[in-house]
Amino acid sequence: MTFSIVAYDPRAQAWGVAVASKFLAAAAVVSWAQAGAGAVATQAFAKVSFGRDGLALMAQGLSAEETLAQLLASDPEAEHRQVGLVDAHGGAAAHTGAECFDYAGHYIGEGFACQGNILVGRHVIEAMATAYQNTGGELADRLIAALYAGDRVGGDKRGRQSAGILVVKAGSGYGGDNDRMIDLRVDDHDDPVVRLRELLEMHRLYFGKSDPSARIPINAPLAAELKAILKRTGHYNGEIDGIWDEAAQEGFWSFIGMENLEERWSPDDHPELIDPVILEFIRKRFGAHS
Repeated sequence: MTFSIVAYDPRAQAWGVAVASKFLAAAAVVSWAQAGAGAVATQAFAKVSFGRDGLALMAQGLSAEETLAQLLASDPEAEHRQVGLVDAHGGAAAHTGAECFDYAGHYIGEGFACQGNILVGRHVIEAMATAYQNTGGELADRLIAALYAGDRVGGDKRGRQSAGILVVKAGSGYGGDNDRMIDLRVDDHDDPVVRLRELLEMHRLYFGKSDPSARIPINAPLAAELKAILKRTGHYNGEIDGIWDEAAQEGFWSFIGMENLEERWSPDDHPELIDPVILEFIRKRFGAHS
């Protein structure tokens, strides 16, 4: 009752799962990933332990194919299951049991596998694979592109309800002490894949790193503009002029903290410069005409 993709990005050393379904909070059941081990999507008559056990086996060095064989060998309901795996080195494997509801099938490509059941047809899987292979950017972009392509050609034939994306990379989680780079879910929505794509953009704003080479100087006109915004938000009480002084920087840092944008600006890292991504957000949300 689901379509999903598992994939590995060798350049970024990242693994991910994206899923959509006419099923409440499908990603909470389907999506499993661990940096350095791989990713698993367990669905159809889902056996949740396939996620936990599959990652454990791949962490021990087993390939996706070897792991899949072990999982299925000990499962008397294997013909009702559907599962896709990608291992630590990008090897992919998938299984669609003979008793899964039509249409059910999978597609194995280089470094990824797409799988789905109760779909409108084979073209859902094919659209996902094509979109994944033809999309550039980060792993998350490619996963969302695949999910969106499958969704727009019909996806789950019962309709839409939930979607999720999980991307792991060593040390990439909040604070740097876990591997959860991206973990976003839309548990119940009329158009969950579209909403998931919107959440990914919000995630980039709040948690994406500022590109030092793209930062622009806070010149006199921009300093005055920012001071005016800070005065309206209650973070600055001084004169509105073109001097980006210590008081303005202190107020701006307080404002940044209130908006959870610490990844984008800091008074300890070239405070005379600003990330254009954060500037666009501030103007849109707090500008004179907002």
